[in-house]
Amino acid sequence: MNMDKNSAALYKKMQTEVESYQNLQKSCVKMVKQRALLEGQLNENKCVLDELNLLGPDNKVYKLFGPVLVKQELEDSRQNVGKRIEYISKELKSSTDTLENMEKDMLKHREAVAKYQQQWQVAAAMK
Repeated sequence: MNMDKNSAALYKKMQTEVESYQNLQKSCVKMVKQRALLEGQLNENKCVLDELNLLGPDNKVYKLFGPVLVKQELEDSRQNVGKRIEYISKELKSSTDTLENMEKDMLKHREAVAKYQQQWQVAAAMK
């Protein structure tokens, strides 16, 4: 393909935008996978907390540390799971915000690609 300098520059800009878009897309896929893991952990911890809340003061709670079951106080267990839920919820919110920003950036790159593509086609047609 024989291009003049202007067309070549437009084509290069368009390629750069396409590459940026594709990189963002890959990052988005990773973030969505990470988010799915966090959602699974959150649901699991909520179920554990629900179970702990069903227990009374006479019930015993054990936590698995490696190969050993260690007795824990019921209230400590509830607090630990509650803190975990709080932490995971913050991570989920953060990943949601990051995903929204990535999607906005992807839209900007898509629009830039379309603009450069149009300019490139106009330049090519004027030859």
